[in-house]
Amino acid sequence: MVVPRRHPFQVDCVPLVTRHTVNITRVYGDSGRRDDDYRVLVDRLWPRGQTKDAVDIDEWPKDAAPSTELRRWYGHDPEHFTEFAHRYRAELALEPGAEVLRRLREVRKSQRLVLLTATHDVEHSAATVLREVIEAASDS
Repeated sequence: MVVPRRHPFQVDCVPLVTRHTVNITRVYGDSGRRDDDYRVLVDRLWPRGQTKDAVDIDEWPKDAAPSTELRRWYGHDPEHFTEFAHRYRAELALEPGAEVLRRLREVRKSQRLVLLTATHDVEHSAATVLREVIEAASDS
């Protein structure tokens, strides 16, 4: 058996923490759970027309969703999205949202995190902002 020679100072790089992906999926088009999924409903309101049994989730942390006031102000108007994202990030920096963020970042270390939302425009949604905040803090 031949053993490859290594330089005496060569070190194998092993990541200390694995970062799993954070995916966003619409509740209405959900194809189901993968084995390593941790599924979180990120809307403050339950998805219209869905029963509790029909939506496969591990957690529904309403404290991580935008406040009712912010959600009503935004009204899913893409022209307000930049300001909405700024205000929502400010809400997430405060408790109890900050505690939910810490927990979701920990989950991401061991499982694929799936953020479920009922919104039609995922690109301009709270789920997109939440994913950015989770990934930014986890990757730094």
